[in-house]
Amino acid sequence: MADSFDLTSVEAALAGTSFAGHLQHLPTVGSTNLLALEAAQAGASHGSVWVADEQTAGRGRGGHIWHSIPGDGLYLSVLLRPTMALVDALWLSLATGLAARAAIAAVTGLRSDIRWPNDLLLREKKCGGILVETSAVPSQSNAPTMLRYAVIGIGINVNHRTFPEEIEPFATSLRRESGDPYPREPVLIGLLSALDQEIHLLEDELRGASSHPRLLERFEGASTWVRGKHVRVDEDGGYTGVTTGLDPRGFLRVAGDDGELHTVLSGGVRPF
Repeated sequence: MADSFDLTSVEAALAGTSFAGHLQHLPTVGSTNLLALEAAQAGASHGSVWVADEQTAGRGRGGHIWHSIPGDGLYLSVLLRPTMALVDALWLSLATGLAARAAIAAVTGLRSDIRWPNDLLLREKKCGGILVETSAVPSQSNAPTMLRYAVIGIGINVNHRTFPEEIEPFATSLRRESGDPYPREPVLIGLLSALDQEIHLLEDELRGASSHPRLLERFEGASTWVRGKHVRVDEDGGYTGVTTGLDPRGFLRVAGDDGELHTVLSGGVRPF
């Protein structure tokens, strides 16, 4: 029997965060991201959250389908209206990855890896993913183009025991890695609490008002994929090489086997 959410206790645990008072729970939905995008266009507020027990048309980056077993995973989308330039939107994905990693560790003790920019891994298998979709305010004269809103979709495989044959070799869940089932509610609370903190840290950093380590430094410390990983990249016709860190914008650099230094702009990074 799938566990359920007690929204009253979730709201109480999130008191003082941007998400308190803004949660909606749906038994089933096509895609929480599509629902959130429609709500954003209609004026929904910063911090709105849609969490579903099942998605029938869940989406990942690059148009991939997100496998969503009813009640076994955490499927949610968050609407944010941060004060930041569109050019910095990638940082939202990196910050969300750190938040999800922290929540998984807090609830399960498992140490997940982050494959740039948005895949959560346990022992090299994917247990979660992030999809950020944005809308921008038209730029004014020489001012940078600013975000109107960002919708962050997050999927975490919590209690999945099996996966479709085509993704079985590459997918896992918190339960499969630890051997124990987990209620989804603590994962949801931990994720949103950590994400609230990460977004505040990010906005402070962008304003030059943060005394904490920079986001890109913290991401590099949390991901084994950022430096020294031999990878294959499916863009610019495809190439292979060794990762050499993040550039100042947060994009991944790869010293290509072709002798060129590449900057990865759209993901598709895999081991080689």
